[in-house]
Amino acid sequence: MRALAALAQSLRLRVFRLLVVAGQEGLTPGAIAEELEVPAATLSFHLKDLMNSGLVTQERDGRHLIYRASFGHMNQLLGYLTSNCCQGEPRSVEADASCGCS
Repeated sequence: MRALAALAQSLRLRVFRLLVVAGQEGLTPGAIAEELEVPAATLSFHLKDLMNSGLVTQERDGRHLIYRASFGHMNQLLGYLTSNCCQGEPRSVEADASCGCS
């Protein structure tokens, strides 16, 4: 899954977490760069990768770009991880506590 590969990089994970916290309002690249203290060129590279993975969306608002976490895609990823948490054996959400996953 491209989403897992995208989140495996620490800065992309930090960006994604920040966008999840921002919610539907989203953030501009400038706000993200300022919050995470990352150069704009570096951030642009990582935002592109997050968009290609489907975890982040981009919308133009006048002269600004707004980035948001794609909660639908995130929920699909969480569902996949929850269902397949233990050595590839399908599990239900109810089995989560007894699953023994670390």
